[in-house]
Amino acid sequence: MSQNPVSSSTKSPEDRYILVTGSTGFIGAHVVDNLLARGYRVRGATRSAQKGEQMKAARPQYASKLDFVVIEDFTKTGVFDSAMDGIDGVIHVASPFFLDTTNNEQELILPAINGVKSILSASAKEGSKIQRIVLTSSFASVVDVDRTPPREFTYTGADWNPLTYEKAVDPSSTSVIAYRGSKKFAELAAWDFIKNEKPQFDLVALCPPMVFGPVVHPVPNVESLNESNSDIWSVAAGTDPLPKARVTAWIDARDLAEAHVQALITPEAGGKRFIPASSEPFSYDYAADIIKEEFEWAKGVVTDGYTAGVKPVASYGVDGETVARELGVEYRSFKESVVDLVKQVKETIV
Repeated sequence: MSQNPVSSSTKSPEDRYILVTGSTGFIGAHVVDNLLARGYRVRGATRSAQKGEQMKAARPQYASKLDFVVIEDFTKTGVFDSAMDGIDGVIHVASPFFLDTTNNEQELILPAINGVKSILSASAKEGSKIQRIVLTSSFASVVDVDRTPPREFTYTGADWNPLTYEKAVDPSSTSVIAYRGSKKFAELAAWDFIKNEKPQFDLVALCPPMVFGPVVHPVPNVESLNESNSDIWSVAAGTDPLPKARVTAWIDARDLAEAHVQALITPEAGGKRFIPASSEPFSYDYAADIIKEEFEWAKGVVTDGYTAGVKPVASYGVDGETVARELGVEYRSFKESVVDLVKQVKETIV
């Protein structure tokens, strides 16, 4: 069934109301800001009333355009029902992310699946005006980490991580494996919902790899940085050895937010799965070079225990060009992303 995205109505952005889950987190807050800058009204779903208040206080110019609803457990059926009043579109960013679990299925996989089912079920209620849902999935649901593809191979939105549910929930599997499973099976649950329930809305899934860049959500201290940015800051702080990159693909959070909003409003995006990713590979060695070059204070801090002066080379391709072409996203450079984050942390968070 052909669906209409948020932009296809005669309503202007000022009359459109978008629900963003995970709105006080790293990616979600950037999505909120992108929507607000375009004139949309935004309702943020968050587990923390305090973070919601902090977000509002930091954006006084949008006082009439931004509100928050506290949902302590996103995985329970029915919790989003009251949050849907007046909502025209949904960007579902929220998903559990823990790297020290004792029960992979109960702590990571089922919460991710149930969170997706909860938001889709609420969006499909009788009387709903929602025409499109954008789901933040992950490159983890795409990449086969047990395979070493030839250099000329390129991952696209048609590829799926072959990880089985049994392997993902196995107590002997690491939390990293379980996380990959949580993203894959939550996304599959979303596509299954569309296929089986045939709701009035369509779905767009975004599968980003590593995400870096400055933060616009409440971060009281360095310890509260999200994991990917924490790794970049650890390079600036002189960690030796440097972190190890699981993939060489990445995207700046600001570009990822743009991809989310374009996925919401672009008519042709409906029913598609994209990998928002820069064509420029990254490495933490390259990050160290950038930080030393750009910040005088870092020259004697960043470790010398790495391979300097070598630009990263991707071992396989990742199709970020489809997002650039079909959603109009222009990717920032890795240097810009690193410099903006490190400068921000040094000046405002440390």
